[in-house]
Amino acid sequence: MPLRVGYVREHFCSPLLQFAAVDQGKTFSLLECPSGTGQLISRLTNDEIDIAIALTDALIAGIAKGSQAYKLVGSFVTSPLRWAVITGKRDSPYNRISDLQGTTLGISRNGSGSQIMAYVMALQQGWSTDNLAFQINDDIQGLINSVNDGSTSAFMWEWFTTKPFVDAGECRFIGNVPTPWPSWLIAAHPTRTRASDVGQFMGSLSGYVRSFSSPEQRAGPSVEFIKEKFGYPEGDVKAWIQTVAYPEDCAEIPSHVLTDTLAVLEKAGVVKAPEGGFDLTQFFNASVVKLTS
Repeated sequence: MPLRVGYVREHFCSPLLQFAAVDQGKTFSLLECPSGTGQLISRLTNDEIDIAIALTDALIAGIAKGSQAYKLVGSFVTSPLRWAVITGKRDSPYNRISDLQGTTLGISRNGSGSQIMAYVMALQQGWSTDNLAFQINDDIQGLINSVNDGSTSAFMWEWFTTKPFVDAGECRFIGNVPTPWPSWLIAAHPTRTRASDVGQFMGSLSGYVRSFSSPEQRAGPSVEFIKEKFGYPEGDVKAWIQTVAYPEDCAEIPSHVLTDTLAVLEKAGVVKAPEGGFDLTQFFNASVVKLTS
């Protein structure tokens, strides 16, 4: 049976989409999760997908909080994610991040990257993380609606994904917060899927990632693929592709990604370390992925 791979349909996933176009469902099928990482984790938990390409912080936080639904099996994007801070149209009273203190922020789901990054933003601003208020709005359209109807002050989403909505005048940027960790990891259920199948998938995906990220492809073909697939302006695609970085081998995770992310999440109050500290072996499937120094 083909693996069920959950993903968010964003430009980051271009190498995966190129892989899927060639594979044609022989070894895996794609299941889109437009609500983001919270939905991906939910689908892993409910046996609706076998593998998820999702945000680093939310995946690590889930395991730190005791989830047994998945283990990390690889890396996907090694550069930080640039989160935009977004509010309503011109009549919105919020014009800078500092204006958001004490307000209700929109998120897609509990445990999502949009929620975790709100904690990181609060930490950077020196706000207490104990009394942050959130409203769940499911997806980006629901989030945009909420900042325009006044039920939330702002929300956080990936910069380039949101830019077309800003260009269309549906919302406004008032700041950005880059992640203090590499942005995307890969997770899989530890027992429902054979490690050999996951390993084969990771090996093949690595080839598509290396090709997409090569200097030759970045200079033209990868830009054209994103323009055609997502309809983004060429200037936006070129600006993004200059900043993104992918791993040479998807089946490796540097150990500092785990330790550094856990340290920030703990400081932000998102997770709490057990006595004696976190056991890193609980976070990854050693049958599939190698933890590097």
